[in-house]
Amino acid sequence: MQDIDGLLRQAMTIRGAQCASLIDYTTGLPVDTLGAVPGVSPEATAAGTAELMHVMLDTAAFASAPGGDELEDIVVTAAAGYHVFQLVPVRFDSRLVLHVWLDRHSGNVALARRRLKLLLEELVG
Repeated sequence: MQDIDGLLRQAMTIRGAQCASLIDYTTGLPVDTLGAVPGVSPEATAAGTAELMHVMLDTAAFASAPGGDELEDIVVTAAAGYHVFQLVPVRFDSRLVLHVWLDRHSGNVALARRRLKLLLEELVG
């Protein structure tokens, strides 16, 4: 099992990764961040992520569907990049999300999603 710093270091090895953050979306605060995007603070990113997560999880159309189907991740496409938000499956009462900001020209969303899922499986065991 790896630690949070190891998780973020591995996330930053994903092609095109500009920034990786572990965010507590209950409080809207970053647990830890690695990398940076010019002009954007980790605190502002965490607060925006918290808002997005609440909208997605509290809206019937996006919340868990019948039959145990649960939200795994969210991908947001912007002009300059991709934002991949992967929910962290933890055994304790915490609401964490891993956010990786990818450069649009060099990032690959499909590969990033797969790699993040594997990294989170390592983290939680």
